Amino acid sequence: MAGLAQVLLLLGLATLIVLAFQRLRLPTSLGYLLVGVVLGPHTAGPVVDAQGLQQFAEFGIVFLLFTVGLNFSLPEIHALRRTVLGIGSAQVLLTTLLVALSCAAFGMAWGAAFVVGAVVAQSSTSILLKQLSEQREEHAPYARLGVAISVFQDITAVPFVVAIPLLGAGANVGAAAVATIAGQALGKGLLALVLVFVVGRRVLSPLFHQVALQRSPELFTLTVLFVSLTAAWTTHAFGLSLAFGAFLAGMVLGETEFRHQVEATVRPIRDVLLGLFFVGIGMLVDPVALLAIWPQALGGAVGLLLAKMLLVAAIVYRSTRDGLFAWRTGIVVAVGGEFGFALLALALDAGAISELLAQTVLLSVLLSFVLAPLLIRHNLALARWLARRRDGDEMDGLPTATTISPTLAGHVILGGYGRVGQGIGNVLEQEGIPFIAVDLDAPRVRTAHQGGEPVVYGDSGQREILEALGIARARLLVLAHGENTASLRTLRLVRSQWPEVPVMVRTRDEDSVDEFYDAGASAVFPETLEAGLMMASQVLKEMRVPLGRILSVIEEQRTGKYAELRRIFVGEIPGEEQDAAADADRLRPVRLAPGSAAIGRALGELELKEVVVTALVRSGRRELEPGRERRLEAGDTLVLFGAPDPLRAAERQLTG
Repeated sequence: MAGLAQVLLLLGLATLIVLAFQRLRLPTSLGYLLVGVVLGPHTAGPVVDAQGLQQFAEFGIVFLLFTVGLNFSLPEIHALRRTVLGIGSAQVLLTTLLVALSCAAFGMAWGAAFVVGAVVAQSSTSILLKQLSEQREEHAPYARLGVAISVFQDITAVPFVVAIPLLGAGANVGAAAVATIAGQALGKGLLALVLVFVVGRRVLSPLFHQVALQRSPELFTLTVLFVSLTAAWTTHAFGLSLAFGAFLAGMVLGETEFRHQVEATVRPIRDVLLGLFFVGIGMLVDPVALLAIWPQALGGAVGLLLAKMLLVAAIVYRSTRDGLFAWRTGIVVAVGGEFGFALLALALDAGAISELLAQTVLLSVLLSFVLAPLLIRHNLALARWLARRRDGDEMDGLPTATTISPTLAGHVILGGYGRVGQGIGNVLEQEGIPFIAVDLDAPRVRTAHQGGEPVVYGDSGQREILEALGIARARLLVLAHGENTASLRTLRLVRSQWPEVPVMVRTRDEDSVDEFYDAGASAVFPETLEAGLMMASQVLKEMRVPLGRILSVIEEQRTGKYAELRRIFVGEIPGEEQDAAADADRLRPVRLAPGSAAIGRALGELELKEVVVTALVRSGRRELEPGRERRLEAGDTLVLFGAPDPLRAAERQLTG
């Protein structure tokens, strides 16, 4: 009965506190942490067995990473490989190095300083993903990069696990031995990767086909649990974390037709166990110890958040040259990580760090868990403020909404100009329908504007921007960026100020359809259902049902292999357009400065290889598919379509 009483106490208190936090619109992860503090061994009152709880709670992280893997396909990881490897490696190495040097400068022993740096370098996938999911921003480009960096840290943690036990006062191991041990550990890790990927891809799809034929939800659930935990055990046996194996298994299953059913099956289990994980973290908090060292712990938490935010933002900005995106990524990755607790335990066992310092670092990480959800919730507002202060020069020369003619009317406004937004814009231009697009990706806006496309830099969720875009005179607003939280905020603003303007919304899943319709959307397009809609339209066509001009346009796009939809300007922010290969075809504007080799020549004389001229921009006027007889002048901009290497060769040929 004692065990059952503890379970009932835990569930009852968790229900009350989480309910209160949700009604107050506070992050539920903080509610679970509070439950752990109240029921932990360091506070007065009833105590729940922490050891038994942790055995179950650890699987919350396993299933969390399993569902993350379901939404990270292998092609997407391949497309992001340079970004994640470069940014992820730089983040871990530079954070560890700079924090260690800073601690050593204040007199801390080198071994202890290295441990602190390694702990600070870790980020909590569970914290940032849970908060982003609550905000419905987990599919936003900055969020996906942040999650990818956090997951990548599991791989980079292998050298820390090897090195920290060697830092103890009694350790006497040479550099060659350390390198040998690290090499063996990394070799085991690579072997685990091969086992999960190769064996998993050959076995899992046939296995789930057989299970699905039985039409048994019970058997399907058992199979999901068995597969995810087996993969977790495999990587753990080779020196990696349990969660990393589950992530790999999720990636393999994410390529199968069972992906959505697997995610629906595991989601309730994941949420309950993840809540228990946060309860277990809360039980580590010692309020008495916190009273004694709270200035150091609070300072450590603030320093941890600021150091990682600034460092990650700087690394991402160097790669993307987009300040807003860089700051948002830095904010979500700034939180400390649960794996840091494991590193602290290793350091304590090896005698590499004192117990007082370990408790201070532990409480600093825990305080970052408390502060981080608030930062993540308000990351857009913080990033806007920081980007304006730092990136004013970077925004110079970008087209803004203030340049739009006040007489523009009867037009379509596109909120977001990524792959989907540009595809819509191409069709509108082909049909002669005026439109104006707005986007926050500065490189994309600059290149698309140079190519003669009507796009400006700005946030479609700001009232001033919408007014400058002529929202009161517009025929339609299309929110094409796919960020649910931002779309919902914009939709509510438009409904309160301009209720007569129709608003179409793109969303990545069907879960938020009702919420958008309740908020006043004219139409909502969930990507997971659009494939079925396209097939249904084709069935109606075969049944000789009149479809009108809209289906004629769809048919033209199919006949042309979606040529207009494929012609996009690629931005530098990793996101929706990056699911294509790095050498995929794209648009590129080339301006002919005075003295360029192509000036005075006809297009037909140029003989550009493997490149198509899709448009000519002259004196602000855009001409689609100019004829071969068209002669080029100084100041012309040619919009070319092709693969990156032929595009670069064509630009050299044109500009001389």
